[in-house]
Amino acid sequence: MTSPRGIERLKTIMATLRGECGCPWDRKQTIPSLKPYVIEEAYEVVEAMDQGPDELQDELGDLLLQVVFIAQMAQEQGLFDFDSVAERISDKLVRRHPHVFGTTQVKDADEVVQNWNQIKKDKEAKKYLMDGIPTAMPATLLTQRYADRAASVGFDWGRWEDTLAKIAEETAELKEAVASGDRDKTFHEMGDLLAAVVNLSRKLGVNPEDSLRHCALRFRARFNKMEELDPTVTDGKHSLDDLEALWQRAKKELAKKKL
Repeated sequence: MTSPRGIERLKTIMATLRGECGCPWDRKQTIPSLKPYVIEEAYEVVEAMDQGPDELQDELGDLLLQVVFIAQMAQEQGLFDFDSVAERISDKLVRRHPHVFGTTQVKDADEVVQNWNQIKKDKEAKKYLMDGIPTAMPATLLTQRYADRAASVGFDWGRWEDTLAKIAEETAELKEAVASGDRDKTFHEMGDLLAAVVNLSRKLGVNPEDSLRHCALRFRARFNKMEELDPTVTDGKHSLDDLEALWQRAKKELAKKKL
């Protein structure tokens, strides 16, 4: 008899780890205890997408492990098993793609998204169009997903220039809120301004989460270079003018390396 391969092998290993003679750590885990690992592994998959096929393959395996791990614990509790998870997502894919598995006709990808959202709302107990988007997502991504849903039914600016005008409007409102000293209003207006920037990114076809992360990493690289150029930069004794001059030096140094 041949040994199991692929997903069957992984399921068998997971069942052994959770078994009576298995691993104490794995046996100790509960479904809620795996929450941080699921989130961490998902982020590592995203990071690996920019690294190469070997890294991506490894990280996808780590994420798949979390799915198999949770499914194994659910099976032990008589809730569901991995195969039922696979069947449910398979049914959902067929249901949400009537233009592939049925007779529905679509003209382009935008109409596919519009139909997808309507199917979710009509057939999957979704009361509102925005239902089903996890609010625990990063705020920029959450804002983008809400805007995408709204745009799928026509609630969107026609041109990116209109979104840019909205940013100017929100900037003016933020200035008024700050001048008034109203902290709550300032809080809300800041959110409105950030949302307008996210929408501009969306209209320009730029992923705001990726763009902001890239900006943060550039900032880190430049500040690290400042420390290399002058190790005393972190002693808190430099003037802002001195720090700005050092910042410009760091930018020029890194520009040579295209960073």
